[in-house]
Amino acid sequence: MKVDRLSISDVLLLAPSRHVDERGSFSETFRADILAAQGVDLRFVQDNHVVSRERGILRGLHFQSAPRAQGKLVRCAKGAILDVAVDLREGSPTFAKHLTIELSEANGHQLWVPPGFAHGYVTLVDGCEVLYKTTDYYSPQHECGIAWNDPMLHIDWRIPTADIKLSDKDRKLPPLSELVQRTQ
Repeated sequence: MKVDRLSISDVLLLAPSRHVDERGSFSETFRADILAAQGVDLRFVQDNHVVSRERGILRGLHFQSAPRAQGKLVRCAKGAILDVAVDLREGSPTFAKHLTIELSEANGHQLWVPPGFAHGYVTLVDGCEVLYKTTDYYSPQHECGIAWNDPMLHIDWRIPTADIKLSDKDRKLPPLSELVQRTQ
């Protein structure tokens, strides 16, 4: 498994080796020892599987507040998504900066999103399945989010705004500036 450090510290791109033959392919998608060697020595406690039927379904930007902050190891098992991580770590030199990575069935890549980040993605094609592991359990009392189209973030989702499909909950998420004001 190849591991690359990205432009925001502690976010990792993992490229599992894929062994292909006439039967199909095989990949190791999780190795605790490889992540630990990169400083990710956390226990995963929950696996999630999300099915999105159409292109343009946007989920996010979500996070859980302390003490239930979650790290996520995300992969797209079917289709293709644009995955987004936003640094919300107080005092971080990259606070409110984001990065985007395409994860797909074809490339097999995974994104490690550490605790302290908001996370979201948009489906780039019809019929996507996303799988992710989390380092803490889902906790409705700690669930938070920021607006996907926050002008402070300038995220290019690569899908026209008119084609974005959101849940009612995600449509009502506040901009980052409101969250920052609440914590000061």
